[in-house]
Amino acid sequence: MRNIKMVLEYDGSKYQGWQKLGNTENTIQEKIEKTIKMIINEDITLIGSGRTDAGVHAKGQVANFKTNSEIELNDFLYYLNVYLPKDIRVKDMREASERFHARYNVKKKYYVYYVYNDTFQSPFYRKYSYHVPEKLNVENMNEASKLLIGTHDFRAFTSVKSKKKSTIKTIESIKINNSTPIISIEYTADGFLYNMVRILTGTLIEIGNGTRDVNSINALFDSKNRADAGFTAPAHGLFLEKVIY
Repeated sequence: MRNIKMVLEYDGSKYQGWQKLGNTENTIQEKIEKTIKMIINEDITLIGSGRTDAGVHAKGQVANFKTNSEIELNDFLYYLNVYLPKDIRVKDMREASERFHARYNVKKKYYVYYVYNDTFQSPFYRKYSYHVPEKLNVENMNEASKLLIGTHDFRAFTSVKSKKKSTIKTIESIKINNSTPIISIEYTADGFLYNMVRILTGTLIEIGNGTRDVNSINALFDSKNRADAGFTAPAHGLFLEKVIY
């Protein structure tokens, strides 16, 4: 049996996220699995590096699946991109070792959140950035981001309600680039909790607009209370940029 590794990109605007759901076929995983079955006439289970929420985009999602098909990978890649919806593209396919697992073998993930910081939103960025009309203090956002780097309990920065799941993660870096009017916030970590990047972003935006103090970050680590952190930034500004193994 072959183990096939794929690198994908997709516009998540009209999908209910990555993971297959019981009440809709409108997910990235479902679309790809059905297209693969159409090509090789075989049911497969696609394993993603992680779930992206409804409306979140990806430039470097990674997935794998096992198959008995002997189809040439160049042909497979070609037909997938012919038959998949135009907002989903397979960038690369290759044979992986039998033990490769797209989720369990992840070492780091790299996300980017885009903010359009100007009085009026550009029609060309409206689907791929969150519009903040008031001028943000990027210097304060950078100062606060340094407090988030390292190994911490990020329970205040997730929508996960289970007390059993560990909420300790290690953020390797946060880089905030200001190319007026686009502000990009780049996150690299060993993993992210449910809604974590979007809540971190909402918290940094509140620091940038002056409604929250820079030093409130340390208090959030102590409180471990989701209600104390910032708002959940909308999904459409977020991109899964790269997965590192």
